[in-house]
Amino acid sequence: MKRQEHVNRYLTAAKLARLLVAVAFCSLLLPAVVRAASAQGRERSGKEIVETVCAACHKAGVDGAPKIGDRKAWAQLTSQSLTSLAEVALKGVRRMPPHGGNPDLTDTEIERAISYMVNQSGGDWIEPVSKFDSAVERSGANVVQAHCAKCHQTGATGAPRIGDRAAWIPRVKQGFELLVRSAIKGHGSMPSRGDATDLTDSEIRAAIVYMVSADNVTKHR
Repeated sequence: MKRQEHVNRYLTAAKLARLLVAVAFCSLLLPAVVRAASAQGRERSGKEIVETVCAACHKAGVDGAPKIGDRKAWAQLTSQSLTSLAEVALKGVRRMPPHGGNPDLTDTEIERAISYMVNQSGGDWIEPVSKFDSAVERSGANVVQAHCAKCHQTGATGAPRIGDRAAWIPRVKQGFELLVRSAIKGHGSMPSRGDATDLTDSEIRAAIVYMVSADNVTKHR
């Protein structure tokens, strides 16, 4: 009986030791992940990642990498989900090393890079929002003032001006959610999410509602 009690105590101590090691490992790993994201201030857009990391192989199709703009090559890949393609990129495939050879890339940045290359090759994917973003969503007014006003206040490069209902209503009539999706994906000279990759879909939706309202035009003159 005593022998069994000793065995039980030993097993309990061993489990506790393994648990402490796991906790210690996580406590070391998590700050490193957070530092990687906070050091750059934000997770970069798909375009930025592709230009700085992926283009070295995917621009010219080096070593069999699907070439950016090659619709046929990417069409075979887009039949798979973004999650599936991202898992391959994270692990590495053939001559492509894990994380594209850059271990500092976050999972979301890799997903954004894949989405960007797909869209440059005839696809219609939406770049994911950062997982490190604050859970507190900003109002439409805050988003417009921080990101949208630089073009929509003056109508730069053909952007519909804030409060100009004559310019906004034809766009809204085509379908409000279609308008939101266009802003998320990017349209014309406007990049995906207005080049503010941390904006959530609902924040973009609120910003459009704010800009469509005629009551807001005087606030931005």
